[in-house]
Amino acid sequence: MNNAIARTTALLSTCALLLTGCGGDGGGNSPVTSSPTNSSSTPNNTATDTTGTTGTLSGAIPIGIAVAQTSNVALLGQEEVAGAKLAEKYFNSKGGVNGTPIKLVFQDTSGDEAGAINAFQTLINKDKVIGIVGPTLSQQAFSADPIGERAKVPIIGPSNTAKGIPEIGDYVARVSAPVSVVAPNSVKAALKQNPQLKKVAVFYAQNDAFSKSETEIFQQTVKDQGLELITVQKFQTSDTDFQSQATNAINLKPDLVIISGLAADGGNLVRQLRELGYKGLIVGGNGLNTSNILPVCKALCDGVLIAQAYSPEHPGEINAAFRKAYTDEYKKEPPQFSAQTFTAVQVYVEALQTLDKKSKVNKLQLAELRTELNKQILAGTYNTPLGEIGFTPIGEVVQKDFYVAQIKMEKDGSKGKFTFLK
Repeated sequence: MNNAIARTTALLSTCALLLTGCGGDGGGNSPVTSSPTNSSSTPNNTATDTTGTTGTLSGAIPIGIAVAQTSNVALLGQEEVAGAKLAEKYFNSKGGVNGTPIKLVFQDTSGDEAGAINAFQTLINKDKVIGIVGPTLSQQAFSADPIGERAKVPIIGPSNTAKGIPEIGDYVARVSAPVSVVAPNSVKAALKQNPQLKKVAVFYAQNDAFSKSETEIFQQTVKDQGLELITVQKFQTSDTDFQSQATNAINLKPDLVIISGLAADGGNLVRQLRELGYKGLIVGGNGLNTSNILPVCKALCDGVLIAQAYSPEHPGEINAAFRKAYTDEYKKEPPQFSAQTFTAVQVYVEALQTLDKKSKVNKLQLAELRTELNKQILAGTYNTPLGEIGFTPIGEVVQKDFYVAQIKMEKDGSKGKFTFLK
């Protein structure tokens, strides 16, 4: 992987809805001994130690979780918190890393680049984690991942699908399939439902790195499928009024609308398109791939198509266990972001198990452990809730199973679900 990539500086924001019952966790005492006295770790403080590489493990193995627990991005980040906590409980019940438990250390990235940078610095230098799952947004990853790369700390992105993420550095990987692989599936599903589609209107959030990356894929897919791209409308993730853009597009009589944004802005755009009279198919991008969109557009969410990298119905023992644990806890089917974060923790656990059989991880100096763990992560194959996955040498996930879901709402808008298409 290249050691550098151009940083994106635009600020990403979406709504302040939170998933209930998925609060963040504190760090507790640091399980890394760098001197005769254990150092304490208090979450959400700026790191003061600048090395973060000395000492060996003492007690539970610390894995950092740097996702958005608060702010206007928390509706996605809290789904990741839920998946991570279920993974911690599940794998520790199975013996952890050959008898040693893991301990997840949570740091809140909030919704911007500064929050992600601070969380990464704290996890690396103060909490002394062996690796990090995060951050929530691609926008944040372009700023925070280089910190992990410079410190030679493994990073696994649970929901970073923009172009260029693995190329940030040798220590950066992701379990979230790139948008170039996932996004075209929803357009093809729309064509399957209505082969007469011809004219397409595209909307995207111009202040979000992921949405800008995703819309390029959508627009190319439109052209590849022989469809006519009649307009491209831009908006901000902080926008709530889309009447101008929606009216401009509707006047051109599109057969299909494609939206790249996040849940709040995307949901409001869906609602306003329907209220202004648009009756055609709507494809939503990965940022709309959360049940938190349902309270935003309610009954008007009905029919939206969204490509998926996870299905609760995927066969396999590990997914059955994850699905049961999630539905028992939250009384609904697990979403993609929870499944991907569970998978990221699983990759760390299984890579540590393999590494521990070669060289006891609690005997390795922290810097060496991080380096050897990174090598093992990339070398492994993992049977996960997403199906069997592995990694390319540059840290890109290798995954074969993908899906498309369509939102189905009750007529009164009180309830809805993602129905997976055959």
